[in-house]
Amino acid sequence: MRFAFLGRVVVLAGLAIPPVDAVAADPPAVGAAPAVVDSTSCHRAMAQAVAYLKSAQDVASGGWCISDKAPVFPAITGLALSGMIGSGVVDASDPSVQAAVKFILSKQQADGGIYEGILPSYNTAICLTALATVPGLPGVEEARRKAVVFLRGIQNGEDATGTVIGGDAAKAVGKDHPFYGGIGYGKHGRPDLSNTSFFVEAMHASGVKADDPAMQRAVAFLQRVQMLERSGETSVNDMAYARGSRQGGFIYATSENKDKIGSGQSFAGEMSETLSDGTVASRLRSYGSMSYAGFKSYLYAGLSRDDPRVAAALEWLGRHYTLDENPGVGTDGLYYYYLVFARALAANGSSTIEVVDPLGGRSIRQWRTDLCGKLLTLQQSDGSFRSVDDRWMEDNPVLITAYALNALANAK
Repeated sequence: MRFAFLGRVVVLAGLAIPPVDAVAADPPAVGAAPAVVDSTSCHRAMAQAVAYLKSAQDVASGGWCISDKAPVFPAITGLALSGMIGSGVVDASDPSVQAAVKFILSKQQADGGIYEGILPSYNTAICLTALATVPGLPGVEEARRKAVVFLRGIQNGEDATGTVIGGDAAKAVGKDHPFYGGIGYGKHGRPDLSNTSFFVEAMHASGVKADDPAMQRAVAFLQRVQMLERSGETSVNDMAYARGSRQGGFIYATSENKDKIGSGQSFAGEMSETLSDGTVASRLRSYGSMSYAGFKSYLYAGLSRDDPRVAAALEWLGRHYTLDENPGVGTDGLYYYYLVFARALAANGSSTIEVVDPLGGRSIRQWRTDLCGKLLTLQQSDGSFRSVDDRWMEDNPVLITAYALNALANAK
Protein backbone atom coordinates (compact mmCIF):
# COMPACT_ATOMS: atom_id res chain seq x y z
CA MET A 1 0.00 0.00 0.00
CA ARG A 2 1.23 3.49 -0.83
CA PHE A 3 0.37 6.86 0.55
CA ALA A 4 0.25 8.68 -2.79
CA PHE A 5 1.43 9.08 -6.35
CA LEU A 6 -0.38 6.64 -8.65
CA GLY A 7 -2.79 8.28 -11.00
CA ARG A 8 -4.96 8.33 -14.07
CA VAL A 9 -4.75 10.63 -17.06
CA VAL A 10 -6.87 13.78 -16.86
CA VAL A 11 -7.02 17.09 -18.66
CA LEU A 12 -4.90 19.77 -17.00
CA ALA A 13 -6.95 22.43 -15.28
CA GLY A 14 -4.54 25.17 -16.29
CA LEU A 15 -4.13 28.28 -14.20
CA ALA A 16 -7.01 27.94 -11.81
CA ILE A 17 -5.60 30.20 -9.07
CA PRO A 18 -7.48 33.43 -8.35
CA PRO A 19 -5.65 36.74 -7.83
CA VAL A 20 -3.68 37.07 -4.62
CA ASP A 21 -6.12 39.56 -3.16
CA ALA A 22 -8.99 37.12 -3.66
CA VAL A 23 -7.51 33.75 -2.81
CA ALA A 24 -10.70 32.25 -1.44
CA ALA A 25 -12.65 32.34 -4.70
CA ASP A 26 -15.00 29.36 -4.81
CA PRO A 27 -16.63 28.53 -1.46
CA PRO A 28 -15.85 24.92 -0.47
CA ALA A 29 -18.18 22.47 1.19
CA VAL A 30 -16.87 23.33 4.64
CA GLY A 31 -17.18 27.11 4.30
CA ALA A 32 -15.29 29.98 2.78
CA ALA A 33 -11.81 31.05 3.73
CA PRO A 34 -11.27 34.39 5.49
CA ALA A 35 -11.55 37.46 3.31
CA VAL A 36 -7.92 38.26 4.11
CA VAL A 37 -5.27 35.57 3.97
CA ASP A 38 -2.47 36.67 6.30
CA SER A 39 -0.05 35.30 8.87
CA THR A 40 -2.68 35.44 11.61
CA SER A 41 -5.22 33.31 9.75
CA CYS A 42 -2.56 30.82 8.66
CA HIS A 43 -1.15 30.54 12.19
CA ARG A 44 -4.67 29.96 13.51
CA ALA A 45 -5.13 27.17 10.96
CA MET A 46 -1.90 25.54 12.08
CA ALA A 47 -2.88 25.79 15.75
CA GLN A 48 -6.21 24.13 14.99
CA ALA A 49 -4.47 21.37 12.99
CA VAL A 50 -2.05 20.74 15.87
CA ALA A 51 -4.96 20.54 18.30
CA TYR A 52 -6.69 18.01 16.06
CA LEU A 53 -3.55 15.87 15.75
CA LYS A 54 -3.08 15.90 19.51
CA SER A 55 -6.65 14.67 19.95
CA ALA A 56 -6.03 11.84 17.47
CA GLN A 57 -2.70 10.69 18.95
CA ASP A 58 -2.68 7.17 20.39
CA VAL A 59 -2.26 7.61 24.13
CA ALA A 60 -0.67 4.24 24.78
CA SER A 61 2.02 4.32 22.06
CA GLY A 62 2.44 8.01 21.20
CA GLY A 63 1.98 7.26 17.51
CA TRP A 64 -0.79 7.99 15.04
CA CYS A 65 -3.04 5.59 13.11
CA ILE A 66 -2.22 2.70 15.42
CA SER A 67 -4.40 -0.38 14.97
CA ASP A 68 -4.10 -4.10 15.49
CA LYS A 69 -6.10 -4.59 12.30
CA ALA A 70 -3.96 -2.57 9.89
CA PRO A 71 -0.28 -2.01 9.09
CA VAL A 72 1.51 0.57 11.22
CA PHE A 73 3.30 3.30 9.26
CA PRO A 74 5.81 5.17 11.46
CA ALA A 75 6.00 7.72 8.63
CA ILE A 76 2.56 9.05 9.55
CA THR A 77 3.85 9.80 13.03
CA GLY A 78 6.93 11.36 11.44
CA LEU A 79 4.78 13.62 9.28
CA ALA A 80 2.68 14.66 12.27
CA LEU A 81 5.80 15.37 14.31
CA SER A 82 7.55 17.43 11.65
CA GLY A 83 4.35 19.38 10.98
CA MET A 84 3.79 20.21 14.63
CA ILE A 85 7.38 21.32 15.21
CA GLY A 86 7.53 23.18 11.90
CA SER A 87 4.38 25.09 12.70
CA GLY A 88 6.00 26.70 15.74
CA VAL A 89 2.82 26.04 17.73
CA VAL A 90 4.67 23.53 19.94
CA ASP A 91 8.30 22.73 20.64
CA ALA A 92 10.32 19.73 21.75
CA SER A 93 9.18 20.11 25.36
CA ASP A 94 5.56 19.39 24.47
CA PRO A 95 4.37 16.00 25.85
CA SER A 96 2.78 15.06 22.51
CA VAL A 97 6.06 15.69 20.73
CA GLN A 98 8.04 13.67 23.24
CA ALA A 99 5.57 10.80 23.01
CA ALA A 100 5.82 10.85 19.21
CA VAL A 101 9.61 10.76 19.34
CA LYS A 102 9.51 7.85 21.77
CA PHE A 103 7.20 5.97 19.39
CA ILE A 104 9.50 6.58 16.39
CA LEU A 105 12.55 5.44 18.33
CA SER A 106 10.70 2.29 19.38
CA LYS A 107 10.28 1.37 15.70
CA GLN A 108 13.98 1.45 14.87
CA GLN A 109 15.13 -2.00 13.84
CA ALA A 110 18.49 -3.68 14.41
CA ASP A 111 19.51 -2.70 10.87
CA GLY A 112 18.96 1.00 11.66
CA GLY A 113 15.79 1.38 9.63
CA ILE A 114 12.66 2.85 11.19
CA TYR A 115 9.76 0.74 9.99
CA GLU A 116 7.47 -2.10 10.93
CA GLY A 117 7.72 -4.86 8.38
CA ILE A 118 6.94 -2.90 5.20
CA LEU A 119 7.98 0.20 3.25
CA PRO A 120 11.38 0.46 4.96
CA SER A 121 12.82 3.31 2.89
CA TYR A 122 9.68 5.45 2.92
CA ASN A 123 9.13 5.14 6.66
CA THR A 124 12.80 5.55 7.57
CA ALA A 125 13.39 8.62 5.42
CA ILE A 126 10.30 10.49 6.64
CA CYS A 127 11.04 9.63 10.27
CA LEU A 128 14.68 10.65 9.88
CA THR A 129 13.60 14.04 8.53
CA ALA A 130 11.22 14.41 11.48
CA LEU A 131 13.91 13.49 14.03
CA ALA A 132 16.10 16.25 12.60
CA THR A 133 13.58 18.76 14.02
CA VAL A 134 14.18 17.57 17.62
CA PRO A 135 17.94 17.01 17.80
CA GLY A 136 18.28 17.55 21.53
CA LEU A 137 15.95 14.85 22.79
CA PRO A 138 17.42 11.68 24.35
CA GLY A 139 18.28 8.92 21.91
CA VAL A 140 17.62 10.99 18.81
CA GLU A 141 21.20 11.53 17.61
CA GLU A 142 22.13 7.87 17.80
CA ALA A 143 18.93 6.89 16.03
CA ARG A 144 19.63 9.40 13.25
CA ARG A 145 23.16 8.08 12.76
CA LYS A 146 21.92 4.50 12.40
CA ALA A 147 19.11 5.54 10.04
CA VAL A 148 21.53 7.34 7.72
CA VAL A 149 23.71 4.22 7.52
CA PHE A 150 20.62 2.12 6.76
CA LEU A 151 19.45 4.42 3.98
CA ARG A 152 22.89 4.43 2.37
CA GLY A 153 22.79 0.64 2.18
CA ILE A 154 19.44 0.43 0.38
CA GLN A 155 20.31 2.89 -2.38
CA ASN A 156 20.96 1.23 -5.73
CA GLY A 157 24.63 1.71 -6.59
CA GLU A 158 28.13 0.72 -5.64
CA ASP A 159 27.45 0.70 -1.88
CA ALA A 160 24.22 -1.33 -1.89
CA THR A 161 24.30 -3.92 0.89
CA GLY A 162 22.02 -6.43 -0.84
CA THR A 163 19.86 -6.73 2.26
CA VAL A 164 16.42 -8.10 1.37
CA ILE A 165 13.61 -6.10 2.99
CA GLY A 166 9.98 -6.45 2.00
CA GLY A 167 10.87 -8.75 -0.89
CA ASP A 168 13.42 -6.50 -2.62
CA ALA A 169 17.10 -5.77 -2.26
CA ALA A 170 18.96 -2.75 -3.57
CA LYS A 171 21.30 -3.74 -6.36
CA ALA A 172 25.02 -3.11 -6.69
CA VAL A 173 24.77 -1.60 -10.16
CA GLY A 174 26.95 0.77 -12.17
CA LYS A 175 26.22 4.26 -13.48
CA ASP A 176 24.78 2.98 -16.76
CA HIS A 177 21.97 1.04 -15.07
CA PRO A 178 18.50 2.69 -14.93
CA PHE A 179 18.24 1.86 -11.20
CA TYR A 180 21.48 3.65 -10.31
CA GLY A 181 21.08 6.15 -7.48
CA GLY A 182 17.41 5.39 -6.86
CA ILE A 183 15.52 4.09 -3.83
CA GLY A 184 12.33 2.02 -3.95
CA TYR A 185 9.54 0.91 -1.64
CA GLY A 186 11.12 -2.49 -1.12
CA LYS A 187 8.44 -4.51 -2.88
CA HIS A 188 8.13 -3.41 -6.52
CA GLY A 189 11.50 -4.48 -7.87
CA ARG A 190 12.58 -1.00 -8.95
CA PRO A 191 13.33 2.45 -7.50
CA ASP A 192 11.08 5.48 -7.93
CA LEU A 193 11.29 9.24 -7.60
CA SER A 194 8.99 9.49 -4.59
CA ASN A 195 11.18 7.33 -2.35
CA THR A 196 14.33 8.84 -3.80
CA SER A 197 13.11 12.36 -3.06
CA PHE A 198 12.35 11.48 0.57
CA PHE A 199 15.80 9.87 0.77
CA VAL A 200 17.50 13.03 -0.51
CA GLU A 201 15.43 15.18 1.85
CA ALA A 202 16.36 13.00 4.83
CA MET A 203 20.05 13.04 3.97
CA HIS A 204 19.96 16.81 3.54
CA ALA A 205 18.18 17.24 6.87
CA SER A 206 20.86 15.04 8.44
CA GLY A 207 23.67 17.28 7.25
CA VAL A 208 24.96 15.02 4.48
CA LYS A 209 26.90 17.22 2.05
CA ALA A 210 25.95 17.66 -1.59
CA ASP A 211 29.25 16.16 -2.75
CA ASP A 212 28.62 12.95 -0.79
CA PRO A 213 28.58 9.89 -3.12
CA ALA A 214 25.03 9.02 -2.04
CA MET A 215 23.77 12.47 -3.07
CA GLN A 216 25.66 12.35 -6.35
CA ARG A 217 24.18 8.96 -7.15
CA ALA A 218 20.73 10.36 -6.43
CA VAL A 219 21.33 13.18 -8.92
CA ALA A 220 22.07 10.59 -11.59
CA PHE A 221 18.68 8.98 -10.93
CA LEU A 222 16.92 12.36 -10.86
CA GLN A 223 18.23 13.17 -14.32
CA ARG A 224 16.76 9.95 -15.67
CA VAL A 225 13.27 10.78 -14.43
CA GLN A 226 13.40 14.34 -15.77
CA MET A 227 11.79 14.53 -19.19
CA LEU A 228 14.61 16.56 -20.71
CA GLU A 229 17.07 14.95 -23.09
CA ARG A 230 19.39 17.93 -23.31
CA SER A 231 19.76 21.48 -22.07
CA GLY A 232 21.88 23.38 -24.57
CA GLU A 233 25.04 21.37 -25.04
CA THR A 234 24.54 19.44 -21.80
CA SER A 235 23.09 15.92 -21.82
CA VAL A 236 20.51 15.40 -19.06
CA ASN A 237 18.41 12.25 -19.57
CA ASP A 238 20.08 9.49 -21.58
CA MET A 239 17.11 7.11 -21.53
CA ALA A 240 15.29 6.23 -24.74
CA TYR A 241 11.89 7.29 -23.37
CA ALA A 242 13.20 10.88 -23.03
CA ARG A 243 14.75 11.12 -26.50
CA GLY A 244 14.07 14.59 -27.87
CA SER A 245 11.89 15.56 -24.90
CA ARG A 246 11.93 19.19 -23.78
CA GLN A 247 9.25 19.08 -21.05
CA GLY A 248 11.53 19.71 -18.07
CA GLY A 249 9.14 18.10 -15.57
CA PHE A 250 9.49 14.70 -13.93
CA ILE A 251 7.96 11.25 -14.19
CA TYR A 252 7.70 8.53 -11.55
CA ALA A 253 10.35 5.95 -12.39
CA THR A 254 12.94 4.79 -14.89
CA SER A 255 11.29 1.36 -15.06
CA GLU A 256 7.81 -0.06 -14.71
CA ASN A 257 9.04 -3.03 -12.68
CA LYS A 258 11.94 -5.47 -12.42
CA ASP A 259 10.93 -7.08 -15.72
CA LYS A 260 10.66 -3.85 -17.74
CA ILE A 261 13.88 -2.12 -16.82
CA GLY A 262 14.47 1.16 -18.64
CA SER A 263 10.90 1.48 -19.91
CA GLY A 264 10.12 4.61 -17.89
CA GLN A 265 6.90 5.07 -15.92
CA SER A 266 4.50 7.97 -15.51
CA PHE A 267 1.13 7.75 -13.82
CA ALA A 268 0.03 10.66 -15.97
CA GLY A 269 0.25 8.51 -19.09
CA GLU A 270 1.64 9.83 -22.35
CA MET A 271 1.34 13.02 -24.39
CA SER A 272 2.11 14.22 -27.90
CA GLU A 273 5.24 16.31 -27.68
CA THR A 274 7.07 18.40 -30.25
CA LEU A 275 10.61 17.12 -29.90
CA SER A 276 13.89 19.00 -30.15
CA ASP A 277 14.19 18.14 -33.86
CA GLY A 278 10.72 19.53 -34.61
CA THR A 279 8.97 16.20 -35.04
CA VAL A 280 5.96 15.17 -32.96
CA ALA A 281 5.98 11.93 -31.00
CA SER A 282 4.38 10.30 -27.98
CA ARG A 283 6.33 10.74 -24.76
CA LEU A 284 5.69 10.01 -21.08
CA ARG A 285 3.93 12.97 -19.47
CA SER A 286 5.51 14.84 -16.56
CA TYR A 287 3.17 15.56 -13.67
CA GLY A 288 2.81 17.81 -10.67
CA SER A 289 3.81 15.99 -7.50
CA MET A 290 6.81 14.31 -9.09
CA SER A 291 7.97 17.53 -10.74
CA TYR A 292 7.97 19.38 -7.42
CA ALA A 293 9.67 16.36 -5.80
CA GLY A 294 12.37 16.33 -8.46
CA PHE A 295 12.89 20.09 -8.30
CA LYS A 296 13.36 20.15 -4.52
CA SER A 297 15.63 17.10 -4.68
CA TYR A 298 17.94 18.90 -7.10
CA LEU A 299 18.12 21.83 -4.69
CA TYR A 300 18.72 19.63 -1.64
CA ALA A 301 21.46 17.85 -3.60
CA GLY A 302 23.27 21.15 -4.04
CA LEU A 303 22.35 22.19 -7.58
CA SER A 304 22.11 25.96 -7.99
CA ARG A 305 18.97 27.73 -9.15
CA ASP A 306 20.68 28.70 -12.40
CA ASP A 307 21.65 25.11 -13.21
CA PRO A 308 19.92 24.26 -16.53
CA ARG A 309 18.29 21.16 -15.02
CA VAL A 310 16.83 23.21 -12.17
CA ALA A 311 15.82 26.05 -14.48
CA ALA A 312 13.98 23.66 -16.82
CA ALA A 313 12.12 22.12 -13.89
CA LEU A 314 11.11 25.54 -12.54
CA GLU A 315 9.87 26.54 -15.99
CA TRP A 316 7.66 23.42 -16.06
CA LEU A 317 6.27 24.29 -12.62
CA GLY A 318 5.44 27.79 -13.80
CA ARG A 319 3.60 26.45 -16.85
CA HIS A 320 1.48 24.09 -14.76
CA TYR A 321 0.91 26.20 -11.67
CA THR A 322 -2.34 25.35 -9.91
CA LEU A 323 -3.63 24.38 -6.49
CA ASP A 324 -6.93 22.97 -7.75
CA GLU A 325 -5.37 19.64 -8.70
CA ASN A 326 -2.19 17.62 -8.85
CA PRO A 327 -1.39 18.53 -12.47
CA GLY A 328 -1.70 15.50 -14.72
CA VAL A 329 -3.44 13.21 -12.22
CA GLY A 330 -6.36 15.25 -10.92
CA THR A 331 -7.16 14.94 -7.23
CA ASP A 332 -5.09 11.78 -6.76
CA GLY A 333 -2.51 12.50 -4.09
CA LEU A 334 -3.66 16.11 -3.80
CA TYR A 335 -2.53 16.68 -0.20
CA TYR A 336 0.79 14.99 -0.95
CA TYR A 337 1.04 17.46 -3.82
CA TYR A 338 0.50 20.36 -1.40
CA LEU A 339 3.31 18.99 0.77
CA VAL A 340 5.90 18.76 -2.01
CA PHE A 341 4.67 22.04 -3.57
CA ALA A 342 5.41 23.87 -0.30
CA ARG A 343 8.70 22.18 0.50
CA ALA A 344 10.02 22.62 -3.02
CA LEU A 345 9.17 26.32 -3.33
CA ALA A 346 10.43 26.99 0.21
CA ALA A 347 13.71 25.31 -0.74
CA ASN A 348 13.88 27.60 -3.76
CA GLY A 349 14.22 30.53 -1.36
CA SER A 350 11.68 32.86 -2.96
CA SER A 351 8.15 33.84 -1.98
CA THR A 352 7.22 34.20 -5.64
CA ILE A 353 7.10 32.06 -8.74
CA GLU A 354 6.81 33.19 -12.34
CA VAL A 355 3.72 31.65 -13.92
CA VAL A 356 3.18 31.20 -17.66
CA ASP A 357 -0.37 31.02 -19.01
CA PRO A 358 -1.39 28.89 -22.03
CA LEU A 359 -0.93 31.89 -24.35
CA GLY A 360 2.58 32.58 -23.12
CA GLY A 361 1.76 35.50 -20.84
CA ARG A 362 3.87 35.72 -17.69
CA SER A 363 2.89 36.87 -14.22
CA ILE A 364 4.24 36.65 -10.69
CA ARG A 365 2.42 34.65 -8.02
CA GLN A 366 2.83 34.85 -4.25
CA TRP A 367 2.79 31.10 -3.77
CA ARG A 368 2.69 31.22 0.04
CA THR A 369 -0.49 33.29 0.01
CA ASP A 370 -2.02 31.11 -2.70
CA LEU A 371 -1.29 27.92 -0.78
CA CYS A 372 -2.48 29.20 2.60
CA GLY A 373 -5.65 30.51 1.02
CA LYS A 374 -6.39 27.19 -0.66
CA LEU A 375 -5.76 25.15 2.47
CA LEU A 376 -7.94 27.45 4.56
CA THR A 377 -10.86 26.54 2.31
CA LEU A 378 -10.30 22.86 3.06
CA GLN A 379 -9.95 22.96 6.84
CA GLN A 380 -12.88 21.73 8.90
CA SER A 381 -14.19 23.01 12.21
CA ASP A 382 -12.31 20.39 14.26
CA GLY A 383 -8.97 21.43 12.71
CA SER A 384 -8.69 18.45 10.37
CA PHE A 385 -8.81 18.77 6.58
CA ARG A 386 -11.53 17.64 4.22
CA SER A 387 -10.79 14.61 2.06
CA VAL A 388 -11.21 15.21 -1.66
CA ASP A 389 -10.05 11.79 -2.89
CA ASP A 390 -9.88 8.36 -1.28
CA ARG A 391 -6.87 7.02 -3.17
CA TRP A 392 -3.56 6.32 -1.41
CA MET A 393 -5.00 6.79 2.03
CA GLU A 394 -6.07 10.39 1.40
CA ASP A 395 -9.39 9.63 3.04
CA ASN A 396 -7.41 9.29 6.27
CA PRO A 397 -7.92 12.57 8.19
CA VAL A 398 -4.73 12.20 10.22
CA LEU A 399 -2.55 11.68 7.14
CA ILE A 400 -3.99 14.55 5.12
CA THR A 401 -3.98 16.87 8.13
CA ALA A 402 -0.30 16.07 8.65
CA TYR A 403 0.38 16.76 4.97
CA ALA A 404 -1.53 20.05 5.15
CA LEU A 405 0.14 21.15 8.40
CA ASN A 406 3.59 20.56 6.90
CA ALA A 407 2.58 22.54 3.83
CA LEU A 408 1.35 25.44 5.96
CA ALA A 409 4.50 25.33 8.06
CA ASN A 410 6.61 25.77 4.94
CA ALA A 411 4.39 28.61 3.75
CA LYS A 412 4.12 30.53 7.02
